[in-house]
Amino acid sequence: MARLVLDKANKKILGVCAGLANWSGIDPMIVRLIFAVATLIGFGSPILIYILLAMVLD
Repeated sequence: MARLVLDKANKKILGVCAGLANWSGIDPMIVRLIFAVATLIGFGSPILIYILLAMVLD
């Protein structure tokens, strides 16, 4: 099973979405779109979650 890590080779900002996509086996663009839509809608705190994941993940 793959570990959840930042993907610095396929990153756009910090590599969180690319890392999540690699870990889950889906396309990184889909994860980026989900984060963008969730941020625009205001669903939870996607920006806070993104920053926390960037700090916690390797």
